[in-house]
This record gives sequence, C-alpha cells and structure tokens, in this order.
Amino acid sequence: MEIFDAIKRNSFIVLGRVGMDLFADTGIAIEDATTFNADMGGSSANIAAGIAKLGGKASLVTRVSDDAVGRFCVGKLKHYGVGCEYVIPQGGEARNSLAVYETRLEGHQSVIYRNGAADFEMTVADVEAVDFSQFGALIAAGTVFAAEPSRSAAFRAFELARAAGLPIIFDVDYRPYSWPSAKVAEDVLSRAGTMSDVIIGNDDEFGFMAGSKDAGLDMARRLASTSAQIVVYKMGEHGAVTCHKGDELRTGVYTVDAVKPTGAGDSFMAGFLTSIADGHDLHTALLRGSACAAIVVGKPGCAPAMPYPDELDTFLTNHPGPTLVA
Repeated sequence: MEIFDAIKRNSFIVLGRVGMDLFADTGIAIEDATTFNADMGGSSANIAAGIAKLGGKASLVTRVSDDAVGRFCVGKLKHYGVGCEYVIPQGGEARNSLAVYETRLEGHQSVIYRNGAADFEMTVADVEAVDFSQFGALIAAGTVFAAEPSRSAAFRAFELARAAGLPIIFDVDYRPYSWPSAKVAEDVLSRAGTMSDVIIGNDDEFGFMAGSKDAGLDMARRLASTSAQIVVYKMGEHGAVTCHKGDELRTGVYTVDAVKPTGAGDSFMAGFLTSIADGHDLHTALLRGSACAAIVVGKPGCAPAMPYPDELDTFLTNHPGPTLVA
C-alpha cells in the first residue's frame, strides 16, 4: 500500500509503554512540591492519545503491572479514547514506569523510574495476537527495543506488519537509561531504522545511530535514499529537514512561551500523522505537527496538553506563523 494511502486510513497500532506521570505545579521544583498532578505518560501512549484526540484511531500493544497503577494507566488510555484490546496485565514484580517532572524550563528535572518495567515483558505471542489487517500503519517508539522479551516482540511485530502490508513508522526515541549499553542501542536502533518506512528523530538521535552527531543528517539522507520513504530530522528551535523521494523540505517551528520541554516529540508525531490522514500535503502536515508540539510545551502535562482539532485550528489561526528557515 502506498504510504500516504495507508496513513489516510487513520487507524494505527502502536507498540510501547504507558506509564504514570506525576508533575508539579507550574514553576515549582520537585523538592519543593507538596502536591502533584497525576496523568498518563509514556511516549507510545502519548502518541496514541494525541492521535485519538485529533480524531484518529489508535490501539496500544503493551503490558501493564497488575496493580492499581496499571489500572490507572488503562483507565487513562480509555479516557483519551485509545484502544486497550492488546494491553495485557503483567503479574509478579513488574511495575509500570513512573515519571516525576517539573513544569518549568529553568533547571527542569525529569526523574524516570524504569526498573523492572512491565512494558518490557511484552512477548512475541502478544504481537502475534494482533489483527494487523484492522489497521493502516504500525507505530513504534525506540524504547520498545531496549530490553527483552520486548525487543524480539517488536521485531516480530515489524515482520507481521510488513506481511500485512502496513507501513512501519518509527520514532527513534532514544533514552539511554533504558538500554544495557550505548553499543547495543546503536546496533538495535539502526536495525529498526532500516526496516522502517517513516523515521522521525532529532539530531542527537540520528547522530547517535550514525556514531557522531555531525554524521546524523547524512544518515537521515542515506536512510531516505535506501529504505525509508519519509525521514524527519528534527533540530529543535532550528526546525526540521524532511527527506522524501530525493527532495528535502525545511520547516520552521512555532514559537511559544513554553512552560516545560517534555511531550513535544509525541505531539508532533500525532499531529503529523493525523494531518496526512486528513488530506494535508506533506509540508502542511509537518507544520501542523510542529504546531501540536508547540501547544504541548505551552501547557502542563503531556497527554492532557495535547490538542483537540478545534484547539489546533485556533492556534494556527492566531499564531503569526512558523520561524523562517534557510
């Protein structure tokens, strides 16, 4: 299936974690906080929630701890409209990931607890139970590859998605604390990249896979010329370079008064994909994804900060426009 036609089905199967987020009130350091706001987190779950809030369909494949925190996460997935038919409780000592972070930029701290993570218990049998024919595309965040048995399950999901004619959309999402070593991460993420049709990552992540940040853009270009159809190389405040069919699109960002640095990448992915699904061209979809990222960093939380369609439209109407790029 042609990749844009597949994405236009606006129905996604998403691999990866859901966790609990605890975030302090705006401007308050964690050590000074007396109360925290609780909501859903985890890059894959955030992407799925962002898609659902923007009118798409998304189901998550993962495992959650068989306890109150796991039930909290499932309840939040359902609240945001994410399909939970492939979310499996995991007994024993496995626990959902927990992120404690601040709603501030200066001195921002995000403290992540990932020991014995339940999502890493996802198995090959879990993904083999998925009916891939019901979806238009597979989305995977890089953390799903960081440990076994989740790594093998994710690669099996790639094989099954490919056999079912689904394009593979890969968010590099490199988190060093989840991996046994940088070398393992470089090898595994590079392998996943060569199997993907759409690859999205920032300059640090592409540089990591290439062995040097200076070589990151060249690697993005190489992937676009050899295996992937679309590669988005994000550069923070400097915008993005998108490689597609031998061409390069350069897009800027929407500047806002940010209150935190987290959640932007997940929101970008959701906005980008649902914009293609809604019939926008590649350039417009990239800008709408950037607008979604800007909206999220301007509000507390991650999943709760992601926009609904009317919020995105209002933002685009009222904002003077993205930064110019050379």
